[in-house]
Formats: sequence, structure tokens, C-alpha cells
Amino acid sequence: MSLTGKRVLLIIGGGIAAYKALDLIRRLRERGASVLPVLTAAGKQFVTPLSVASLAGVSVHEDLFSLTEEASMGHIELSRAADLVVVVPATADLIAKAANGLANDLASTLLLATDKKVLMAPAMNVRMWLHAATQRNVAQLERDGVLFVGPADGEMACGEFGPGRMVEPLDIVAAIEKALASSTVIPLPGNGPLAGRKIIITSGPTHEPIDPVRYIANRSSGQQGHAIAKAAARAGARVVLVSGPVAIPDPSGVTTHHVETAREMLAAVEAALPADIFIGAAAVADWRVENAGAQKMKKSTSGMPSLQFAENPDILASVSAKSKDRPALVVGFAAETENVIAYAQDKLARKKCDLIIANDVSPERGVMGGSKNEVHLVSKSGVESWPLLDKDEVARRLVDTFSAHFKKGGVA
Repeated sequence: MSLTGKRVLLIIGGGIAAYKALDLIRRLRERGASVLPVLTAAGKQFVTPLSVASLAGVSVHEDLFSLTEEASMGHIELSRAADLVVVVPATADLIAKAANGLANDLASTLLLATDKKVLMAPAMNVRMWLHAATQRNVAQLERDGVLFVGPADGEMACGEFGPGRMVEPLDIVAAIEKALASSTVIPLPGNGPLAGRKIIITSGPTHEPIDPVRYIANRSSGQQGHAIAKAAARAGARVVLVSGPVAIPDPSGVTTHHVETAREMLAAVEAALPADIFIGAAAVADWRVENAGAQKMKKSTSGMPSLQFAENPDILASVSAKSKDRPALVVGFAAETENVIAYAQDKLARKKCDLIIANDVSPERGVMGGSKNEVHLVSKSGVESWPLLDKDEVARRLVDTFSAHFKKGGVA
């Protein structure tokens, strides 16, 4: 991918891996990108401003209170002058500052003031990386939309081995290319393309009790539904997420209701209506055990217990069929293991919704519980198939599709 015309604001943190930032600058400029370098005080202990400036072809920004800098550009303008902000290496200190909104030097101030995506390449001692505080900070930044590449496992300058080694410059270039493949602008809350819209999203599986300790479930991780919720919130929407039991954190900026069963999920959805968009991304169990045990079932010489099943409510069809409070856009998901398009088209007609997002969840595809997804957008106007993408990228593209619906008066 050519990066011609792209501008990267490169923050160089203080760590031995800072030397790789010099090669990264060269690789980016080879591909046509321009680099605006920012060197932290700690970073200057490992690479010099002269070496960075020589490779970048521009002066290095170091001081938050530089009068020359403030007169010519200012830290606010600098934070928004690029298409992407990249932190190499992202030290434990820089990660902690960004996660907690600290702004006591130029680098941390830029991270707080930018209106662009941020990509971090962590590098630190294995114990520092695995420390609960660092993992907590990384999780918070991921909820905030910060992108990460690495770290990798390997031998470190301190002599230890494990996760914490920064990935190589070409790996960072690939991550930069991927980030720049879609819009990198982060709108202010309430100012995005879905500003003023309310969206209800269901996500994850449901658990249908067999007895107090057993249940019927599926392999849904909730990653795709949660990613859509996060992307919609970043696009300015007011998002209500109704989540089944998942092992991933709630997205920031989203109102999340936790449920377990399909009936609880339906009740939470109906309580959240009205809305402009409903997205049924949850993998809702079709059936529940009608004669669930009040106590844990025991093995018996009389044979296996007999379970009686009842059909669960159809949340997507219920929302789509409403004469009052029906959302302007009702979107369902079709997780299939065969005849993906045909079954999705049948579901579109039966559920009377506006759009079906269909995907193949055969075990060999690794979609359920995985980080990637390959979807087909099925509507009355036809089928649009997307390539295999990260679930976050699928979410961003879907949000663009939903935004276009309100601009064009129909599903794109």
C-alpha cells in the first residue's frame, strides 16, 4: 500500500527499542508518508534529536512550552496535523499516562488532544508488561479505541525472555497501513455521522438454564456486537448495549445492560425502545429448557433425565414487527455453517427486517471467538460481500453503512 500524502505523528518513547523508530521513519518515508517526530525526554536517552530529524527531514518537537513551537503550530494543532498518531516504543509510562488522561509533557498532551486514531507499539520488560496495572491500562485504552501492534515474545535487553519485545518496523508499517485504510478522524461526542441517533445492540450468547449449575449456550464471544457498539458510540450515537454473558469488557461511552436468557434480553430491548436503529448481533438460543431443575440434577440408575424444550422469543422478528416504536433500521445477523447467502435471504424475508449480516461460523473458519469476520450484507436490493477483516474494521464499515442509510433513505 502506498502511503503517499499520509502524515504520521510519531511519538518516540524512552526505551532501548527506540532505535527501531529510526528504521520506521525510513520505511514510512520510502512509502511516501511524511513523519512529524516527537521525542520524549526519556527517548532522548536512546536516540538523538539530530538522528531523528535527519531521517524525518523536519525538525523534532520536544518541549510542550517551546515558544517557537507554540507560535508556529501549537500543541493542539500539532496533535491534529497528522492522519495517524503512532507511539514507538509505547512504554509502560506512556501507556499509563494515556489511559489515565495525564498531560504533563508534550507527548502525553498530544495523546489527549488529538482527534485522530492512535496506534501503540508496546515495549517493556516482561514483568512490566504482565503487571496488572499495565494490563488494566491497555484494556482501558482498547476500550477507548486505541490500536495496538504487539508486543512479541522474545529476548530483551535486560536478559529476560517473554512478551514485551517490540515488534519489528515492518510489522508497525503494516499496522499503520491497516489503520489508514479507513477514516482515522475521531469525532467529538455528539458530532459524528450518527449524532442524535439512538441505537440498541444485542451481543454475545444467551445462557438457558438446565439446572442451577448447567445451561445451554453457544460459542459466541460477543466481540463483533461489542465492536459495533464501540464504533457506533465513536460515531456520535447514543448506544444501548444488551449483552449476554461474555468475557470481554463493556465498551466505553455505551450504556450496557447485562442479561443471561433470551427472555431477559427481549425485556431489556423492549425497555430500551424507541430507537433509530436496532442491531441483533447476539447469538440468541432458539430453545430453552421448560422443565429446568430447581436443584442440581444427579446421575440416576433410572437413566438420563428427560428435558422438555420450549421455543424462545424471536427478538429480531418481534422488534421488526412492531407497529409502534419500530426502529427505522432493523438489522439482524445470520450465523450459518452452510448455504450462508440463501439462509440469510430467507431470514430477511421471514423476519421482515431491513438488512441481514450473514457470516459462515463453521468451526474451521474461526469466527466465533476469533478476531476476524467475513460478512455478507443481504438486503432486498442484493448482496454485498466483504473480505476477511478484523471485527473492529467490520464494525467501522457497518457504522458507515448505517450512516449512509439515513443519508440515502435506504440500505447501501
